[in-house]
Formats: sequence, structure tokens, C-alpha cells
Amino acid sequence: MKKSILFSILILFCAIFKTEAQQSTPFNEPPAWSKNVIWYQIFVERFNNGDKKNDPTPLNMKSTSSDPTPKDWTITPWTWDWYAQESWAKETGKSFEEMLQHRRYGGDLQGVLNKLDYLKELGITALYINPINDAPSLHKYDARNYHHVDVNFGPDPSGDNKIIAAENPGNPSTWKWTSADKLFLKLIKEAHKRGMKVVLDYSWNHTGVEFWAFQDVVKNQEKSKYKDWYNILAFDNPNTSEKEFKYAGWLNIQSLPEIKKIDITTKRVAGLPYEGNMSKGATAHIFAVSKRWLAPDGKISDGVDGYRLDVADQIPMGFWRDYRKYIRSIKSDAYLVGEIWWEQWPDKLMNPVPYLSGDVFDAVMFYQAYRPARSFFAKNNAEIDAKQFKDSLEFQWNRLQEPFRYSEMNVNATHDSPRLLSCFENPGKYKYHAKPGDDPNYITGKPSDETYKRVKLYLIHQFTSIGSPNIWNGDEMGMWGSDDPDCRKPLWWKEFKFTPETRTNFQKGKKQYDYVGFNQTHYDFYKKIIQIRKTNPVLALGKLEFIKAEGKTLIYKRDDNKSQIIVLFNLETEAQNLTLPETGKYVNLLDNSKINGKNITLKPFTAAILKKI
Repeated sequence: MKKSILFSILILFCAIFKTEAQQSTPFNEPPAWSKNVIWYQIFVERFNNGDKKNDPTPLNMKSTSSDPTPKDWTITPWTWDWYAQESWAKETGKSFEEMLQHRRYGGDLQGVLNKLDYLKELGITALYINPINDAPSLHKYDARNYHHVDVNFGPDPSGDNKIIAAENPGNPSTWKWTSADKLFLKLIKEAHKRGMKVVLDYSWNHTGVEFWAFQDVVKNQEKSKYKDWYNILAFDNPNTSEKEFKYAGWLNIQSLPEIKKIDITTKRVAGLPYEGNMSKGATAHIFAVSKRWLAPDGKISDGVDGYRLDVADQIPMGFWRDYRKYIRSIKSDAYLVGEIWWEQWPDKLMNPVPYLSGDVFDAVMFYQAYRPARSFFAKNNAEIDAKQFKDSLEFQWNRLQEPFRYSEMNVNATHDSPRLLSCFENPGKYKYHAKPGDDPNYITGKPSDETYKRVKLYLIHQFTSIGSPNIWNGDEMGMWGSDDPDCRKPLWWKEFKFTPETRTNFQKGKKQYDYVGFNQTHYDFYKKIIQIRKTNPVLALGKLEFIKAEGKTLIYKRDDNKSQIIVLFNLETEAQNLTLPETGKYVNLLDNSKINGKNITLKPFTAAILKKI
């Protein structure tokens, strides 16, 4: 009863702050805007350094869970050879991989602001921003403060630290706006001006050990008023010299203490949904933080447009249902996208259906559609033919209610997986031994010409298929890189000249190097395929019907009763004479060539996007 009353008060509180008219979206459906956007994922620390005065320092990187920052540590130059160790790293005597988490390049929010026009020119209409909450790590999934932007992402780290120190973080009425917070609000405003939605990434499942509430538990033990926020296994006994304090960390990672789960009524199994909820105190704090960014000072037009929710399967369904109610009570067209990925890594992906039934999320990061696409378009050990690909996609789409099919975030590469070009270049199992530390034969450098062709064919599919396409920052520049951490290199902006990159870094023998930098041809292709999708709404909202799926030949049609587009692929080694569904006049949107009739010949490893005219 108490929980029900508390939740009702929170909803009422939000209604008071709903001061602006907003588009009404049915509670159990995704917002309409999410079905017709081009997503671009930004990892701020590696995106662009727009303000060198705020670069990270050892003080702000300090964490009790990690090794001390090496002596003589400095920011790594943006154009540095990724696989070369800095002098401070060499002096430790530790390996490249061991020292990589200490590396910083100084990416910040000013750097994002400076590149918004680049993103608009590319055709981007929605930003998915990886965590920017205050944290010591480069990735920010180890929050120190949920309610503030990382001090090194704003213009005044020292001043921001003073503001944060003067607050009572457990009392939202004392929260202030730091310079970094204000810069993020400016970023939201400038993105909205350019027609871009903004979705912010959070991990509510765990914090970092430097999180203010966890530090209170460390200090005060059983007397801490935040002790019920975490799953504490044993408190320290002050009468002994031993350190008995123990707690549960996510995946047993002690640097990421897990928020306590309560009222669990079904067995908790990783990769499967389970019933229960989260610590009430932590939940109230999470809700307050979420409201802070959705409606700064009560203005929903100034806030984010939704949240990307990390390791969502680790959190009970009861919490997610309450969270959706709360978020939608503030902003009815807010978008919630969950990371619903592995049931059993590396062979079985999760079933997204329990999360996409109208009471939890609006979408998942749809790896479920990418993995079979890679198997069809790439040359790999899990290769499938066109019929298998068709059957796989139809299975994924048909088990979702129709509104949710079109709102999925169609990802391929992300911060947690190899870059698209490298994923296609290497034939191994998806997301398995996908970096040189696990497989010395993994190709870390420039892909083959065939890989570029295959990736372009896949992109044609991604941008003509159901669901909104997502681009991992830098993929449009032609960047390559194996699994995390190599997928998190600083971006290859056109204005930089990079040091050649070591290629065979984990293998014996003479080292080889690749010249790296902005690939204009690759960028131009991305820009073209984005424009094709944006200028043809049928590709976002129309029905999809497969016409042919045989061998390595695939044809499907998009139709919205106003316009019709036919997409054809030939991945065979010989030219194919293909029959269209009906005789007519068509224009190939890829090269503006005209077709009059019912047949088209496609050369090997080519595609066509035919619009009926």
C-alpha cells in the first residue's frame, strides 16, 4: 500500500510540472517520431575535443576500484597510433590492453556542439548519447553522480566539483546546475533547433564505487541510510582488524556495485526477464534524475526525448513498468530503448517480446535483426542464403506487435562490438573472439575491397528495411576497429592528419601499418543512402513484402499505398536477370538510371533501389 501511495504521489508531482502542450502518444505505443529517424550514437570521450582547458586530470579519474593513474600521465594526442603505448604507459611495464583504460583523449560536450552541423549535413535526426553522468572512467557506466554531467565534459571542472560538494545529493531540492549540466542543456537546445531528438544513456542497474550513496555505506556501514540501496552481503565489524565488508557487484565486478533488487517472485536468470522491483530509495532517486533531464525546470521542450537503458535484463520487470508510467507521465512521447542482447553469449540472443508489449520499452537495440543480416551480406563462417535471411527477419518482425516493428533501433556496430567494417572483414562468429587479444589472427587494419562492397550492400538493406537505422559514430568516416576497446578510437575527423596505425600489433615479425583518416567516398555513400531514406517515407513507414529469396538473390518491396519501392540484391558471383513484380517505369535511386519494363540485370555484388514513376 505504501509503495502504491508513493508512486501515485510521484505521478501527481510530475503532472504539476507538465506545463507545456505536447503530442499525445498512446501509453502502450512507441512515439510516432521514433519510426522515422536516423540515429547516430555518440561516445563523448572519443567524439571530439572542443575545449582543451577541461581535459581530464588524474584527480577526476581517481577511483578506489582501479590502479592509480600512472606517473607522468598525460592526455593522449588525438592522432596517436592507437596500438602504440605512450611513454607513461611503457614505464609501467604493463601491456597495451592493461593500460588502455587509463587513456584519455579529452572529448567533451563542446566537441559535440561543434559538430552538430556536420551531423545535420550527414542527415542525422536523432542522437543516442552514451553515458555522460559524472564518473571516473572513460565510458561513464561507473557513475559517481547520476544527476550531474561529468565535470570534464563541461567548461569548469574545478567549479563544478565545488557545486557538487555543496549539495546534499540525496535531496533533489538542493541540486544545482553545474557548468557541464548547462552545456548539456545547450546541446539539447541546439540539437532540437536542427531537428534532432536526443536520447541519453543510463545504467540504473549499478553505480560505481565512487557513487555518493555507496561511499556513505562504505563510511557508515550499517548506520548508513543508503544501506538498502545496495545488495550488502556483510558489513564490517569495527571490533576486528579484518575488512568484512562485502557486496554484490554486477557480473561480480567489484567496481560496479549493484542496486538492490527486491520483491523478486520469479527466478532470476541472466538473459531472461524476471518479476520484482528495485530498492525504494534508489528508485526514488532514479526517478528524480530522470525527471531532471526530461523536464529541466519543468520545461519538457528543453529536455531529452528519452532514455537508452543499459543491461535492461538485469533489472526486474516491476521496476520497468513503473518507470514507463513515470516517464510517460512527464513526457507522453518520450522514447525508451532497452539493451536486450544476450540470453546465452555468444550463441543465443534474447527474445525482446516481453519488453515490447506496451508496458515496458518502445524498442530494443535490435541486434536480433543485425546478426542474420551479417550472416547474409558478409563472407563469414555462419553464412546463410536469402531464404534463411528472409525467414529470420520475418520471425523477428512477426513476433512483435506492428507498432513496435517500426520503432526498433536497428544497430550494427556499437561501443560494445566491433566496428561494421571490421565485423564484415573477419569471418568468425559474431561478437566472439573479436579482437586481437582473444584471436591474434583477427584483422585489425584496413579491410579488403570486397568487404567495402559487402558493407555497402548491407547498408542499402539497413536503410531500406523496417526499423530506424543507427550509425555508430565514426562508421560513416570509414573507421575500422575490433571489439571493445578498439571500437572506441578517437574519431577520424577530416581536419586531422593521423599517425599510421600499427596493424599486426599482437603478432610476431615485422610490423605493418595502415594509413588512417576520413574516407570521403565512404562518407558520401552514407550521406546518399540516408537521403534516399529521408526523401522516401515509404522506406520508414511502408509495409515490407519479400518478392524473391533464393540463393544469394533477394528482392523485397516497400509499399504505403502512395508510393512503391523495390529493393534488389545480387550477391551471386555471376550477373542475374531479375523479374520485377510488375511492368512499369522505374528510377534506380542509387544512380538515377531509368528502367522501363519488367526486368533488370544486376552485376555480381550490386543492388538497386527502384522507385516506380
